Amino acid sequence: MLVVALIAFAIIGLRLIDLQAVGERRYTRLGLDQRIHTAKLAAERGHIFDRHGNDLAVSVEQQTIYADDRVIGDPATAAAKLAPVLGLDEGTLRVKLADRKKAFVYLARKVDDGVASRVAALHIGGIAAAPESKRFYPSGTIAAPLLGFVGTDNNGLFGLETSYDKLLTGRPGELSVERDPQGREIPNGQRSVRPAERGSDLLLTIDQGMQYATERALVDEVNVSNAKGGMAVIVDVQTGDILSMASVDGPANGHPAVPTPANGHNRPLTDVYEPGSTNKVLTVSGALEQGVVRPDTVFQVPAAIQIGNGRFEDHDPHGVTPWSVADILRISSNVGAIMIGRQLGPTRLDATMRAFGFGQPTGLGYPGEASGILLPVSKYSDTSMGTIPTGNGLAVTAMQMLDVYRTIANGGVAQPPRFVAATIDAHGVRHAVARKPSRRVVATQTADEVRTMLAGVVKDGTGTKAAIPGYDVAGKTGTARKPPYDHPPYSYMASFAGFAPAESPRLAAIVVIDKPQSSIYGGDVAAPVFSRIMQYALRLEQVPTSSLSPAPSPSR
Repeated sequence: MLVVALIAFAIIGLRLIDLQAVGERRYTRLGLDQRIHTAKLAAERGHIFDRHGNDLAVSVEQQTIYADDRVIGDPATAAAKLAPVLGLDEGTLRVKLADRKKAFVYLARKVDDGVASRVAALHIGGIAAAPESKRFYPSGTIAAPLLGFVGTDNNGLFGLETSYDKLLTGRPGELSVERDPQGREIPNGQRSVRPAERGSDLLLTIDQGMQYATERALVDEVNVSNAKGGMAVIVDVQTGDILSMASVDGPANGHPAVPTPANGHNRPLTDVYEPGSTNKVLTVSGALEQGVVRPDTVFQVPAAIQIGNGRFEDHDPHGVTPWSVADILRISSNVGAIMIGRQLGPTRLDATMRAFGFGQPTGLGYPGEASGILLPVSKYSDTSMGTIPTGNGLAVTAMQMLDVYRTIANGGVAQPPRFVAATIDAHGVRHAVARKPSRRVVATQTADEVRTMLAGVVKDGTGTKAAIPGYDVAGKTGTARKPPYDHPPYSYMASFAGFAPAESPRLAAIVVIDKPQSSIYGGDVAAPVFSRIMQYALRLEQVPTSSLSPAPSPSR
């Protein structure tokens, strides 16, 4: 019995030592852990500005209401008080508040200060607020599909918000406070804050005013032509800076055309189409570069030509006519372009298109950007040398096609396009974004010859409606049938791509109208939009006029 008693006293002694010495720190820590409440402090997301510093996307601090269910005394009463203030269902709220195991439960994210004050006035233990930023787009729908949007947790879900998410997000912080069993902060209790680090800002190349003007002009034409949609881009020839990029959805269900919303397609980068006659500039450029033709080389052009089992025709019937390369481009002869393409050959035609950037993304890094469709020469059919020289049998994005015209305008040198001019870090320090290296695609002489011929297209060819008073304009029309090709009713993509001033290009633009109903021709529906937006852009950029002669009278 004595031995048993001694063992019992020894166990009790060891337990006392554990409680008073060894376990003191552990139990102190356990009690403290039950009183310490930690909340994540979301970092303010960086802003997005246009090139002049106008707000396109900003983050505004609001309050997020949360609960510590462990200290909610009466979930039913708390839910009854909170539901009308937060605009939530009382039953759902009661379930959220009844889980005693949860120390942090979101009740309402990013409410305004008025709602947060009313919640605080209820004095419900276990209910608190934490600051959290909310994304706003002060310019409304301007450039919406380009900018994209964020989710509830401020993570980028689309557009530039996604592609630059890591840079914009910043680093979250943490707030730890000591609270009593009723959820109230203990005076002089433990409190620590690790501040969040704000995300970096983006300074875009986009010009807010030019973007608005581009969208309005595009909306007007899509409405007038009752088209399915449209897209347009304006870019600086020398720098590759994108000044505006617009997407428009056509009239539907009795509602007029509208700029595409943030969750829609940023068409110039995500949607592909067969370019039609705007692609003839590549056929001609390749032939000039390889020395197989000159601008004054004359072809005896019939009204139709047989390639494989396909018959290809010009728009207007005519007899065998002697047309130069410049004439073929000016009047947009399909047969003439095919004859030039056959002189160039499939291998060199393919190499020309790839050199200009077809078949690969433009390098913008935009999420969902399409590469286009460009068949390898080994996959050409017996009619490919009839379709491809005239812009069919391949698919491009509007941005890819605009890059072709911008390269010609820039003397044959391709300068990769860009959206972002600089970033501004959390300390307000600006960091310029380096431009990607340029590359020569065709010789300066080739580019100059094509540029002169494109000016003829606008002067007295198919693109006269792209003319701008006081400026010499260069460009090309395009009209391409959309699939299905073999039976009516047929639908078309109508486009115009070009630049100005023709003799010393500063700006380039492309306009594409999807399935117009008023006229199928790029010279009728796309060229006038080009004229309108380019005239605005030239004046905004204060580009000197290149000619005092009036614009030519419009014709198809």
